[in-house]
Amino acid sequence: MSNYGRIHNFTAGPAVLPLSVVEEVRDALPNLHGSGLGLLEISHRSKTFQAVVDSAVARVRRVLSVPEDYPVLFLQGGASLQFYMTALNFINPGPNGEKGAADFLVTGTWSQKAVKEASRVGDAKAIWDDAPNNFRRVPLNGEYTVREEAQYLHYTSNNTIYGTMYHHHPDSQGKPLVADLSSNIAGVPVDMKGHAMIYAGAQKNLGPSGVTLAILSPWAAARIPKGLPAMLDYNVHIKDGSLYNTPNAFGIFVLERVFAWMEANGGLAGAIERNNAKAGALYAELDRSAFWTPHAAKEARSCMNVTWRLPSEALEDQFVKEAKAVGLDGLKGHRSAGGIRASLYNALPIESVAALVDFMKEFERKNG
Repeated sequence: MSNYGRIHNFTAGPAVLPLSVVEEVRDALPNLHGSGLGLLEISHRSKTFQAVVDSAVARVRRVLSVPEDYPVLFLQGGASLQFYMTALNFINPGPNGEKGAADFLVTGTWSQKAVKEASRVGDAKAIWDDAPNNFRRVPLNGEYTVREEAQYLHYTSNNTIYGTMYHHHPDSQGKPLVADLSSNIAGVPVDMKGHAMIYAGAQKNLGPSGVTLAILSPWAAARIPKGLPAMLDYNVHIKDGSLYNTPNAFGIFVLERVFAWMEANGGLAGAIERNNAKAGALYAELDRSAFWTPHAAKEARSCMNVTWRLPSEALEDQFVKEAKAVGLDGLKGHRSAGGIRASLYNALPIESVAALVDFMKEFERKNG
């Protein structure tokens, strides 16, 4: 099977997809499932597309162990819309009309944005914030106190920009737990029953940009107030099975195929094993030499986004340029953090990490 001249893709998102899925998408473009209609042309109200949606929901439930009474939604607007939408649906005013409250663990840029958007709705407070430490770690349980008046606790499970990740289940101290899992969903363990809601943009581990997976607990679905704008009301989308408006049919199809690929390759356990192997190989190289300076504290290192610095910015620029020249793309750090970043999402083969490690050793030999 040809790889179509594809290179090693370490970009943070939209991210690498399994080649077999890309080929399935290609084949569906002119004729989806024998319907005679192309994937980009078929009605979202058709039986053919309804079967795609139903299969996608079923696969999500199986791979992520989602209980049957937890609605599974395919929405639009990315995680950025969910920052506001979760607050709008779940922060209820107090009995005397006072603002409702929600607490946040701030471990990077995306959780900062989540607090900002939620503050448009209620009393959103960062009860733990690693900004003064340049976001090198995540909080341990016991390092923060959830306010009594908080209606839920929100956290971001993985931080793409700084390369940190929770390796434990955050203690919500009896409050419902809401999580942004955009950049490590389906790649790490997740306790679905331990969350009131999770949401995730698809463009890291689940498919292309333009689809957002949202999974709500019965608590979440039951607390949504009446009278919200229809497109921002989870219950509207639940009632219509993610088809209240014209959805991203293309993105949902790809997501369904990605979950099918996961099921054929060991499910969630297989993904976790492969991701740990990839991250372990790269961190071993980073720890081998003082030439590399990892950003994240060891106990908070992400297996999805690995970030590090070189002795100078000039060397970092040279590293990115020379890496791209040999087919290693997407290694430039986020503009707000600098340095180097390698994203190791589910579909990235371990051979790509091996190629990167070989390049790093040769780069250090020449420049160390």
